[in-house]
Amino acid sequence: MDIPEIDASIDTAIETINPYLLLLGYGAIGLVSSIIVIILLHLIFAKFMKENAHIARGLRAPFAAIVTIVTLKVAADQIGILQEEYWGQLFRIAFIILATWLIITFVTMARKVLLLQYNLDTSENLRARKAYTQIRVFERIIIVIVLIISVALILMTFETIRSIGTSMLASAGIAGIIIGVAAQKLLANLLAGFQIAVTQPIRLDDVVIMEGEWGWIEEITLTYIVVRIWDKRRLVIPSSQVIEKPFQNWTRHSSDLLGTVFLYADYRMPVQPFRDELDRLMKDQEMWDGVVANVQVTNLSHQSMEVRFLVSARNSPVLWDLRVWLREKMIDFMQENYPQYLPKSRVVLQKDGTEEGTEESRNPQPDASGTDGIASPQ
Repeated sequence: MDIPEIDASIDTAIETINPYLLLLGYGAIGLVSSIIVIILLHLIFAKFMKENAHIARGLRAPFAAIVTIVTLKVAADQIGILQEEYWGQLFRIAFIILATWLIITFVTMARKVLLLQYNLDTSENLRARKAYTQIRVFERIIIVIVLIISVALILMTFETIRSIGTSMLASAGIAGIIIGVAAQKLLANLLAGFQIAVTQPIRLDDVVIMEGEWGWIEEITLTYIVVRIWDKRRLVIPSSQVIEKPFQNWTRHSSDLLGTVFLYADYRMPVQPFRDELDRLMKDQEMWDGVVANVQVTNLSHQSMEVRFLVSARNSPVLWDLRVWLREKMIDFMQENYPQYLPKSRVVLQKDGTEEGTEESRNPQPDASGTDGIASPQ
């Protein structure tokens, strides 16, 4: 090969390579531009959000990627390279994926920003739990919708699938009925999850009794609810069941609750010492919220009287601890000060027309029905 031919080959190679080098240059310009915009946005977030500016960091990567891919596409069209159909389809698919990534990241960031003004760690967190529940569920709904739309758009970039989809429109009604019947349970749970988000019969961190289990609402999704039971087990319940079946919600409007402790004593036991002792115990007790503390005789049997101690606390875990503590203190109080008035069984013996009364003390046993307190022996 002579020198002129070599020079011609080099010129041809340069002409072939130059457009791609120019394209890379445009891509670098797009990347640098996106970095500059990201830095400006970071400064804006740092000024207005201060210590919470890190929330916006997730937007950096998808934003830079989408600006770069758009710049490359515009540059390729201007230069006149990568004009084949498969390159165009590749650019469209990449753009849809990156746009989906950016939208989902933005939705997640918006959720974090909206929840910054609410605090679940306070005792009066009803408004915060309501906001957390609605925002989290709506976030999931938006993400699911965005993913479905993005998958549909990606599939529509293929000519074969687009033509099949057009031909199937005629039978879409029948297909919809078949899919609706097959996915009836799933659709019911999805609709129930949306209804829970709007009407809010339960919220995050609500104290509930479901399926006979006592616990807290730990997670609410579109299709199921997770209840954290007191012994650290997890109860997973379909969303439709929450709508269809009754359950107890102890914190529907407020978290403060009333609790009872039952004690059984002999008829001769005066009630006023119980009232005095309760006042003394509650005076310096931090678990008591200072609202309700009283003593009443609520029932009588042939052997003993039922004394009820009614107290209040700021939430159900504290109330449980308060009731357990009060029960122990009242048992100690009776054992130390009035042991002769513990419940007793009385027996009357008759002989030759005369009566002789005897008393036999017994240790009280718990009620088989599970009634709180100490039950009289049967």
